[in-house]
Amino acid sequence: MNLWGLSDLATPWCLHVVATLRIAEHIDAGVSEIAELAAEAECDREVLRRVLEHLVSKGVFEQSEPGRFALNGAASGLLDPATRLGLDLNGIGGRMAYAWGSLPGYVRTGAPAYRQIFGRPFWDDLAAHPPIAASFDALIGPAGHGIPSPDFQIDGGWGPVRTVVDVGGGTGALLAEILLARPHVYGMLVDLPRTVARARETFRSAGVADRVILVGQNFFNPLPAGADLYILRGVLNNWDDADAAALLKRCAQAARPSGRVLVVKSVVPDGTPPSLSISMLLVGGKDRTVAEFRELARPCGLEIVTAGRQPSGHFVVECRPAGA
Repeated sequence: MNLWGLSDLATPWCLHVVATLRIAEHIDAGVSEIAELAAEAECDREVLRRVLEHLVSKGVFEQSEPGRFALNGAASGLLDPATRLGLDLNGIGGRMAYAWGSLPGYVRTGAPAYRQIFGRPFWDDLAAHPPIAASFDALIGPAGHGIPSPDFQIDGGWGPVRTVVDVGGGTGALLAEILLARPHVYGMLVDLPRTVARARETFRSAGVADRVILVGQNFFNPLPAGADLYILRGVLNNWDDADAAALLKRCAQAARPSGRVLVVKSVVPDGTPPSLSISMLLVGGKDRTVAEFRELARPCGLEIVTAGRQPSGHFVVECRPAGA
């Protein structure tokens, strides 16, 4: 195994740079010659040429003749909104890239060292930089996930479900799709005020604004009570065990006596090898196996009803309040 090859940072940083400079978009618009590309991107011609030639050597972009570049299959991926957001150094992509510099501190202490790089914990940093917070919302919303699938199979089916609370649902893309697919369902979106303010357009465009209540609050505060279904999609893995348990307790309290809690994209099958994820570096979160989740949820007043991968590809855990 070539350790130098594994540790080479040139290629990922070149990708970050061309994404930030929108090079793929310029080429897609018909600009291919290096001097013209550099002028469009407002950067140095010679350095940009070297960056692109390095990426060509790695299979990203093509060079049809000296100084003239074209998209190939790999480079076309840079046109994808999620890829662009994840790589753009001017937004959340930059935060995620530079956060890897906090890994030594994280390994030494077991606590996220994001503050050492940016001066604040992750969520405080987003609150202090609204443009970065907006790019984060976009990355975890439709830009990052496309049109989210509303096809969750739940115990007993969706027929009895009348109210759904999407906890930490960002700008509402998933809840909008659920309401579009199920005209008998009403929804509530719970997230920070700055985020739910951006969600208004999501629901208006989907034509479901009359069936949604927007709740701008910290979701560690008491949640709207009495709904039939509470959804946590890609939320729990952003928090350590103590905070994840606090959120599960809020869901259990709100769902009693007959509601359910659906956990999506934060729990993995038992036996899944642990991984080091960017969420661990940013906020100390992690994916949990079903067994780990069961041990976390039981003291919070929740018991697992079903857990497994569904036909849509989602791995979903459905819970009920204990004793329900």
